[in-house]
Amino acid sequence: MKIKDICTVFGAVLLSSTAVRAQQPLPLTLAECRERALAHSEELQQADNRLEQARLDRRIASTAALPKIEGSATGAYVLPDIDMMGMEMRMRGTYMAGLTLTQPIYAGGKISAARRMARIGEEVAGEQQRMTRMDVLVEADNAYWTLVAVDRKVRMLESYAAQMDTLYTQTSAAFKAGMAIENDRLRVEAKRSEIHYQLQKARNGADLCRMSLCRVIGVGSDVHPVPTDTLFRLSAPGELSSELETRPELRMLERQVAVSEQQIRDARSAMLPTAGLSLGYTYYGNIKLQSMVDAGGGNYIPYTQEFRDGLGLAMVAVKVPIFHWGESRKKLRKARYELQNAQLDLQKNRRLMSLEVEQAIRNVEDGYRMIQTAELALQQAEENLRVMRNRYAAQMAPLTDLLDAQSQWQQAASNRIEAQTQYRIYETEYLRSTGTLE
Repeated sequence: MKIKDICTVFGAVLLSSTAVRAQQPLPLTLAECRERALAHSEELQQADNRLEQARLDRRIASTAALPKIEGSATGAYVLPDIDMMGMEMRMRGTYMAGLTLTQPIYAGGKISAARRMARIGEEVAGEQQRMTRMDVLVEADNAYWTLVAVDRKVRMLESYAAQMDTLYTQTSAAFKAGMAIENDRLRVEAKRSEIHYQLQKARNGADLCRMSLCRVIGVGSDVHPVPTDTLFRLSAPGELSSELETRPELRMLERQVAVSEQQIRDARSAMLPTAGLSLGYTYYGNIKLQSMVDAGGGNYIPYTQEFRDGLGLAMVAVKVPIFHWGESRKKLRKARYELQNAQLDLQKNRRLMSLEVEQAIRNVEDGYRMIQTAELALQQAEENLRVMRNRYAAQMAPLTDLLDAQSQWQQAASNRIEAQTQYRIYETEYLRSTGTLE
């Protein structure tokens, strides 16, 4: 076999295996869709990292009140030698090594304020994580139910297209037998072409929705997710709560107010005295003192004395701010304005969130009523279509009435699909707006 033929066969096998692999479906429940979306989300991973950073910041802030131990080592080579009243101090290779312990005693409340702000920062990071998680779940639910809606529309249009194909076959046979006019056949053919066009658009839309869901759950575009939670049971939404105390955005704003309060304490600490304790021990050596010593008889001999010893140190330091041109008071006033702004921001956004919750409740209730209306309209359209088919078969109704009845059925079926899936999306949005989407 020639090399060209081998390559052709190998390419055909590869393409066939790729096609088979691309056609493999991925059954997916809503719970599995959510799990995959949460595991894949880069935004949620970043939120997790920010939470870990906030925890580390809290632990770092808690160490500010603990004693700190530092070690130091110094080597020196000094030239020339130092003259000390006829003696020379030689410091060639002098060394010092020591340990120092520092313990803050009072910092005017600055350390405690920093610890509280770090703890609040950790709480804010936790609420940010919850908010990001809810956003991911909302995106996953929207992608899932949108795909469900488009797939159901595709199946509905396929059924409609099959009906039009059957009607076209019957009309063509009747036209050939002289029992129908050509205008009826052309009208059915035009309607049939329109339905096939709508079906192709719906299939393209389903492919786009499927690719969007693949992106959300973190799989390749060659995978075909197949939603399995497609059964819809209509039930009244019940009593919907308008509470939003568990909403992460509201809690974050409340924590921002708490941070502003701690910033006031931090600014006030600059006006208060501070005190600290320091303990240390230093060992030094290789310091030599050289001179000429009278040995008697007018003879002088060189004399060298080396110093090696350790020194201990205990010190308490108190610092009292006296005059800084009003800098600390101005910073304190600025921090109080920041607190007022945070409180005003909380009030404004609480009202906006309350309106958002009320809108979400109204959407759920309206969505439920829309489903009831759509189901009633579909029942009426199905009955109308059944009557028109019987009348058309008995030659008691024109073709236009049958086509109108089929169009009404198509629109009613499409409306019910949209109402049911939109209701699911409204439910998710309501849970997110009240902070209960988990």
